[in-house]
Amino acid sequence: MKRSVFFISDGTGITAEALGNSLLAQFDGVELEKITLPYIDSPEKAAVAVQTIQAAAAQDGVRPILIDTIVNNEIRTVLNGCDALKIDVFSTFIKPLEHEFGIDSSYSVGKSHGIVEATRYKDRIDSVNFAIDNDDGARTKQYDRADIILVGVSRCGKTPTCLYMALQFGIRAANYPLTEEDLELDGLPESLKPYKDKLYGLTIDPFQLAAIRHERRPNSRYSSLTQCDTEVRYVEQLFKQQQLPFINTTTFSIEEISTRIMADRGLKRRIN
Repeated sequence: MKRSVFFISDGTGITAEALGNSLLAQFDGVELEKITLPYIDSPEKAAVAVQTIQAAAAQDGVRPILIDTIVNNEIRTVLNGCDALKIDVFSTFIKPLEHEFGIDSSYSVGKSHGIVEATRYKDRIDSVNFAIDNDDGARTKQYDRADIILVGVSRCGKTPTCLYMALQFGIRAANYPLTEEDLELDGLPESLKPYKDKLYGLTIDPFQLAAIRHERRPNSRYSSLTQCDTEVRYVEQLFKQQQLPFINTTTFSIEEISTRIMADRGLKRRIN
């Protein structure tokens, strides 16, 4: 049976999605249709949202799940008019915090994602630009500015990991693809040697790598299982020889990979 899940917010909906998805991930075998309704910031918009939720209930034959971060009581009253399992993210946590701090919450919309400090916002944008400029070994001369340099074979997850670390943590992350020529060397490529303390390796299951490469260049030597297996074996040998920390990305999400790298290297977030 399909269940509709609504993430509703008077802001972007990012907080409701993040917490909601973490909760829903604990339940296997449930078919979920997830719908995000951001900027429900007036009773009129809430009334339209209620109609959408009720329509989903009628179509599914079972009440939807509503995960919200609404702070306005008037809007909440309108949403309470629909038949759904309601999970109010803010009230669950804010009431105990109000009691602990001894003060009332400001109940401000969008505070967690607003540009509160221009410096923090600039750090985020600068880090993303750095990751883009230093993708695939494009500008090795900027490696002195990098917080971390990810190394690994082509298509093992370096680029999305760099971008995630830049966007979420404000980390200046570069990446360098190890080619066949690099792997034939006795040691690290010359451009990486001065920055060994910043290097972190990514590896991947050869079968997974072949499948990913096949989407990019089908039926090529680049995507063949033999080539993928050879490159992965060589790169793992290099990591061990050079005593570089590394992680196998096969079964981990970008979020997990990034967090493990941050912890292993002791990197501190620039943004929170």
